[in-house]
Amino acid sequence: MVATTHSRPWTAPVARGPLAGDVALPGSKSLTNRELVLAALADGLSTIRLPLHSRDSALMTTALRQLGVGIDEVEPTPGTAANPYGPDLLVTPGAMHGDVRVDCGLAGTVMRFLPPLAALAEGPVTIDGDPYARKRPMGAVIQALVDLGVEVTDDGAGAMPFTFVGTGSVRGGSLEIDASASSQFVSGLLLSAPRFTEGLHLRHVGDRLPSMPHIAMTVDVLRARGVRVEEPSVGEWVVHPGPIAARDVTIEPDLSNAAPFAVAALVAGGTVRIRTWPTETTQVGADLETLLPRWGATVTRDGDDLVFDGGVGIRGGASLPGVDLDLTRGGELAPALVALAALADGPSEITGIGHLRGHETDRLAALAADVVGLGGAVTEQQDGLRVEPARLSGGAWAAYDDHRMATAGAVVGLVTEGVAVDDIGTTAKTLPQFPELWAALVATADDAVATAPGADTAGRTDAPDTTGTRQGDPA
Repeated sequence: MVATTHSRPWTAPVARGPLAGDVALPGSKSLTNRELVLAALADGLSTIRLPLHSRDSALMTTALRQLGVGIDEVEPTPGTAANPYGPDLLVTPGAMHGDVRVDCGLAGTVMRFLPPLAALAEGPVTIDGDPYARKRPMGAVIQALVDLGVEVTDDGAGAMPFTFVGTGSVRGGSLEIDASASSQFVSGLLLSAPRFTEGLHLRHVGDRLPSMPHIAMTVDVLRARGVRVEEPSVGEWVVHPGPIAARDVTIEPDLSNAAPFAVAALVAGGTVRIRTWPTETTQVGADLETLLPRWGATVTRDGDDLVFDGGVGIRGGASLPGVDLDLTRGGELAPALVALAALADGPSEITGIGHLRGHETDRLAALAADVVGLGGAVTEQQDGLRVEPARLSGGAWAAYDDHRMATAGAVVGLVTEGVAVDDIGTTAKTLPQFPELWAALVATADDAVATAPGADTAGRTDAPDTTGTRQGDPA
C-alpha cells in the first residue's frame, strides 16, 4: 500500500454507523529499531523480516549505513510470510567509522539508541535532528557518554546538536543514570553494552521510571541474541561483555499503532479486528486488551495466524463511561485514550503521563489545547489530564509534528463533523499508511449501513449524531 502525503488539512472521515473493520498493521517501530541496532553489532548476518518502513526506521537505517553498516532490502525467503508494506532487511555488520552527522529527525529511538553505538566507531560523530528535537531531553545520554569516558561537545546545553570523537571502543563499567524523562535512556545504553570493554552495570537513580515494558523489551531482544543480562533489583541491570549472535527475526505488528483503530470500535460502535496480535509480547500496546474493557469494550481473540497467534477483536459497548487510569506503564497510548475520554459519558482522569511533555511535542498541553479548541473540557495537571464530558464541534486539530496527536484527531473526528487535522502526513513517522487504513476502516461503517434493512434511497440508515456528544452527554 502506498502512503499519501497530505500537505493540506485533512478532514477526518465520519463513521455513519457501526464499524466492521479488519486491520493489518505494519511492524513495530520499537522492535524494528532495537533489532537494527543489535544486528549492526552482531557477529554475522541478520535478516529482519516484516520490519517497519517509516520515517523513524528510515532514519535508523540511514544512520547505521553512514557508520559503515551494510543494510540491504531483500525479498522474503521462500516459505516465509510476505510483507505488504515493504521488503525484508539484510544487515551486515562492518567496521564502523565516524566523520558523519546523524539526522535523528524526531525519533527518540534514534537520538537515544545511536550515540552509545556510534561511540564505538572511530572518528567524529555529530548527533542532530529536527528543530523541535533540540528541545527533547538528551542530558542523560550526554552525561552517560561523558561518564563512560567519551569526550562530548554540546556547549553545555545538554541537548542536540552535540559531537563526540569515537575511539573504536567504550570502557563501560558502572554507571548511574536518571531516566525519569524516558526509558529510552536505559535501553540505548543496554543495547550497545555487550560491546563495551567491561560491559555495563547500570543503575537508575531517578524518582520514577516510566514505560518499563520498553526496557523489558530491550532485555528480551538482548537475551534472544545470547547476551547475558542480569536484573539484580528494580532499576538495575548488568550486561556482560561478549558476543551478540546473528539472528533472523520476525517483527511483530505495532500494537501501539493499533490503539486508534481499537479505540474506534468504542467511539463509533461495532467491531474492529486487529490481525496478527501476538499471544506473548513485551509491547505495551498489548495493555489495550485489559484497558479497553474498562470503557465498556468486549475484547476477544480468534484463531491461528500464519506468523503470530491470530487476531484480537474489539467490540464497543452500549455506553462509554469515564475512567480513572494510571498510564505510567504505557504513556504512548495516552493520545488515543484521551481522545476516547473526550467522547465519554463521564469524567476521566489519566495520570502517570507527565513524561509525555518531553515527547515529539508536549503531549499534555497539545491534547488539552486541541480538545478545548473543539469545545471540550480538559484540565492539565502536573502528571496527567482530567477530561470532563462536553459537546464537541468541528474545527482545527493541530498535529504538532506528532504522529500520535494526528491519529488522536482522527479518533475524535469519527463522530465529530469537520475535524481538520493540519498535518496527517506526520503519521509517516511510524505508520505512513495511516490515512488509507483509516479511510478503509471508516468505509466499513458506510458499507454496513448501505446494506442494512431500512436503508434510505441514498443507501444509508439513520446516521448517528456526529456532534461529538454521545447519547446521554450534557449539551
